[in-house]
Amino acid sequence: MVADSAAIPLAGTGRVQSLSSGVALLLAGDTLPKWVLADLRTDHAGEVGAVCIYQGVLRFARDPALRVFAEHHLVTEQKHLRLIAVWLPSAEHSRLLPLWRLAGFLTGALPALFGPRAVYATIEAVETFVDHHYEEQICALASQPDLNDLRQTLLDCQADEVAHRNEAAAARGPGQSAWVLRAWCAMVGAGSKAAVALIRHI
Repeated sequence: MVADSAAIPLAGTGRVQSLSSGVALLLAGDTLPKWVLADLRTDHAGEVGAVCIYQGVLRFARDPALRVFAEHHLVTEQKHLRLIAVWLPSAEHSRLLPLWRLAGFLTGALPALFGPRAVYATIEAVETFVDHHYEEQICALASQPDLNDLRQTLLDCQADEVAHRNEAAAARGPGQSAWVLRAWCAMVGAGSKAAVALIRHI
């Protein structure tokens, strides 16, 4: 049995991971590039928001199938948050996390008030953005062989997000959504893009 204080090195960095908390501890010589830290800050805030999206859905959704969908995906997003937190020191977290929590909760709660189709369309829009967001980082990390472990973490997260998007699209069903729902999803995508630009710095 491993003691609570045990730690293991994380490949490609000068840090170790606490086995008990899953938190990365910075060591001398830890030199993640600033652009990587900025990207990870957006990932961390995004996963915080994703957790809150599903919490918002579960707060108001009554449809049994939708609740199962949200509960399953909530567990996955909580796992993603733990994985990203291993790589990002707490000092580098976005200072606006309370705002992202609220935004995430509302992004899940508001469509839940209008029924499953609205929720599934919202998740599809969110995950489409997240897929592209992770893809940009994964491509950039291809030139950083010392960060292959981080790149693999992002690849694993991206695969889950794509699966979420596809599952939501299938659950939403065929046919074009009403213009109000299309406008809402466009706003969600635009808001996600604007948030990422801000989080990189704050």
